[in-house]
Amino acid sequence: MKFSLVTLLAYGLSAVEAHTIFQKLSVNGKDQGQLTGIRAPNNNNPVQNVNDQAIICGQSGTKSNTVINVAAGDRLGAYWGHVIGGAQFANDADHPIAKSHKGPIQAYLAKVDNAASTGITGLKWFKIWHEGFDTNTKKWAVDTMIQNNGWVYFNLPQCIAPGQYLLRVETLALHSASKPGQAQFYMSCAQINVSGSGSFTPSQTVSFPGAYQQNGPGIQTSIYGLTGQPDNGGKSYQIPGPAPISC
Repeated sequence: MKFSLVTLLAYGLSAVEAHTIFQKLSVNGKDQGQLTGIRAPNNNNPVQNVNDQAIICGQSGTKSNTVINVAAGDRLGAYWGHVIGGAQFANDADHPIAKSHKGPIQAYLAKVDNAASTGITGLKWFKIWHEGFDTNTKKWAVDTMIQNNGWVYFNLPQCIAPGQYLLRVETLALHSASKPGQAQFYMSCAQINVSGSGSFTPSQTVSFPGAYQQNGPGIQTSIYGLTGQPDNGGKSYQIPGPAPISC
């Protein structure tokens, strides 16, 4: 994607930073289309205040009238790009995100009556998947996303009850997180309609804002070892938020 100076200014100076946006969903390998069924921010700036309303589905931006049909048990893919459209320019080294921006990736659901029209405040969220840091391979979830050219894949649990949901997918970049308020959250929400015979009702949910604490474990943390490598000092990493549900 080529950008003129005017376009770059419209995106804001931060558009040249090494940030990312969740902007497409795939279902069983089928790409649903750019911004189809997605509530995405219109810039790639991170959210750094966990008590900001933008922590829910990202900063205000695009909204779609489409609700994507999925079935419980389907393989979902979330596509991340440096800017809306993917790479900012040819051979963009920061697409889908800068290699320095190590951290976990997570997926949450919130049951709603109408995914296309619902508001986002006051929803009750439960986590269905996360990936953090592998102490054996020294690989972060973000490394997997980069290796897959922006795609992150996970299964929608078979037990999810039919109905409409918002699917919130979040990347957390921890390269500067040793300093207060410097963890970088990136998220968008997909609008989905789930079919199947599941009957799962979460006994515990979290709210956004509220699920995270600014200085909580896994948020204000240093991921660097004694040699300066982002290997979390060889220790396990505590992913923020609740554990994923178990069917």
